[in-house]
Order: sequence, then structure tokens, then C-alpha cells
Amino acid sequence: MEHVRAGPPMTSIAESLKKVASALAASGVAESGREAVSLMMLATRRDRTFIYAHPDQLLATEEIQLLDSLLQRRAHREPLQYISGVQEFFGLEFEVTPDVLIPRPETEIVVEHAIGFLQSRASRKFCDVGVGSGCISVSILHHVSGSSAVGTDISEAALRVANRNAERHQVTERLSLVESDVFASLGDRRFDMIVSNPPYIPISDMGGLQAEVRDFEPHNALTDGADGLSIIRRIISDAPRFLHPQGALLMEIGVEQSVSVVKMFGAGRWRTPTLYPDLQAIPRLIFTELI
Repeated sequence: MEHVRAGPPMTSIAESLKKVASALAASGVAESGREAVSLMMLATRRDRTFIYAHPDQLLATEEIQLLDSLLQRRAHREPLQYISGVQEFFGLEFEVTPDVLIPRPETEIVVEHAIGFLQSRASRKFCDVGVGSGCISVSILHHVSGSSAVGTDISEAALRVANRNAERHQVTERLSLVESDVFASLGDRRFDMIVSNPPYIPISDMGGLQAEVRDFEPHNALTDGADGLSIIRRIISDAPRFLHPQGALLMEIGVEQSVSVVKMFGAGRWRTPTLYPDLQAIPRLIFTELI
């Protein structure tokens, strides 16, 4: 891709926004006007209210240079969250890097149901398989008093990000982070609940993803390299060994996977699974308990 510039001397906020939005739109970035404002906020270190209230404010040379640098990155489809280094999730701000998935609104459903389940229990220990940024674990710990967690991830770099987010929200004493392929390094630990947002995108679907996802987010957190169901199968198969009696399993699943995943539970060990939809009415969360 050619170097995309914000244009010759950008003087005011309004003029700069117009040029940045045009350049982003030409690069295929959706909602280019809103994204232009976000880049302007980063370049000027001002909030959205200031940007809208001061359209005639002149930009300093350093601000113009930084805005141009940020524009290059976004025009090449690098996600805004990696550029800013943060993403809000469940009312909290999380650090995000290219080592972890960007937290998404649909995953908040996992947190909501996990909070509800744990608050009904006397014991509140859970395991987060594929902890990534820590957004699920940290959010639950932040909202459920007396809870504690173990977060596993195959990526050491992801665990470092999760640890920093635990420190940011002051839950490090209640979150133990373990480098582990699913449950492999957990020994004989047991939990009241297991939660997971596993890599569930089939490898055959990766090429059709948005450039921001396909080219920048960690592939081992997106796909299992197979049909998108292999990690889910492992979690369902092995989870009973790591759950207390009447323990629960909560998992985010992909589009059109609900029928296949429900069948994996079989009979005799688990209660009939319940599916919960996301905001687009897609079955996104599966919940069940040991009998």
C-alpha cells in the first residue's frame, strides 16, 4: 500500500479530521469519521468533547506529525485498540497488545453469567482457560467478592498482559496465572466453575475475516488450526476432572457451532446445556453443570 498522508499542512482540527477521515475511507476503514476523531484524540491527548467543541483549534507541528504516524498505521488496517493500547470491557479499561485478542462485547455475556453463578455459591473459585488479556477473569474478580481464579494460556506473552491488567484493577492476589495448554499444567486443582473463550474459528474461515482481525490478532487465539471445535472438545472432555460436584462450565462458541457443541456433552455426566444469544441473536454462550 502507498504511504497515505493526512495531507499538506493541516491547520485546524476540523480540516485535519476531514482529511484523515477521507484517507481512512479510501483505505477501506469502516466508520472513518468516528475513527478519525479517535486518532485525533490520541494525537492531541484531548478527549472527544474537546475535539468536537474546538473545531478551529490549530494543531501543533508535533501533533500533526503524530497524527500522520497514527494514520499510517490505521490505514494499513492495524486495529485502533492496538494503536491506543487499550480497550474497554465490562466497564473496565484493559491493556491490549498484539499478543492478545481484543476484548469484544459478545464476551461480556460470559462475564455476566459467570458473575450470576458465582454469586449463588459459597465457594467461588474458577478457572479461565485461554485467559488472554485477562478481561474475563479480571472482570469477574472485580465484581464478585470472595472469588479467586486460575488463568491458563499457552502464550507466555499473553500471560504477561493478563498480569498487568490484574495489577491495573488490583486483583493480582486473587488471580494465579499458569502457562498451560488447556488443563495440562493444573495438576489436581478443582474449581467451582470453568470459563473459556477458546479459539473457535475454523481455519477455513480465516481468509474471510476482516483485515484487522486476520492480519493483526494472534492466530492461536482465533483458530485451532482445524474445524474450530478441537479445543472445545478437549475442554468438555476434561473439565469434569477439574470441577467440584455441581460445578459449571461456561464457554463462548462460534456462529453455527451450537448444535455440534451441545452434542459433545452426551448424557449422564452433564445437565442439559443452555444456550444464550448475543446481541445479534446468535447462540454465543453455552452453560451447563455437572450432575
